[in-house]
Amino acid sequence: MRILLVEDDNRFADALMVALRRQSFDVSRAATAAAALAVPPADLVLLDLGLPDMDGIEVCRRMRAGGEVAIIAITARGDERDRVIGLRSGADDYLVKPFGIAELRARIDAVMRRVRPVARPAVAAGGLRIDVARHLVTSGDGSVIALTRKEFELLAALARRPGLVVSRERLLIEVWHSPWPGGQRTLDVHMATLRAKLGEPKVIQTVRGVGYRLVADGT
Repeated sequence: MRILLVEDDNRFADALMVALRRQSFDVSRAATAAAALAVPPADLVLLDLGLPDMDGIEVCRRMRAGGEVAIIAITARGDERDRVIGLRSGADDYLVKPFGIAELRARIDAVMRRVRPVARPAVAAGGLRIDVARHLVTSGDGSVIALTRKEFELLAALARRPGLVVSRERLLIEVWHSPWPGGQRTLDVHMATLRAKLGEPKVIQTVRGVGYRLVADGT
């Protein structure tokens, strides 16, 4: 999992990056708000609120407006008012310095469980059966539907949240790992091809201006 650490304190950042890499995370760092907002999005952002060029609350708002990246605020601001403001600005969690790596890991795991729900063993949708764990899609007669890797990842991202709308930005992040400017057209092309291969046009609904929903049985 890719983590972006936004922290201007070099000593603290270096120590935290070493600890996170020992936990097998892929960690990069930005020391300023400008740098953090310029880099490609990660799976999770550890965001210091006391940055030198912009208040971390504003950075949090901008990150949240730009996509559905998970954000944990890490800060010395421990007052209840600051925690409330941070959470209302879009942070998924709020951790006050100093903290231990075990607590941080527990917070990361909890946040990512909410952001990336665990898929059901298999999801039935119309005449389809989508087995994310086995990387398998079958039609009503039991025949296997052949999908490319990206097509399956796109379908799996929807199948993990049956009945819920998944934003276009979230799909780009999960499947292509970056909501780059040309990604919207790429998403549309892959979605059209996926729908054609599935042969069930009503199974994936378009929610205009937002994203897509998998209409699973029972949802």
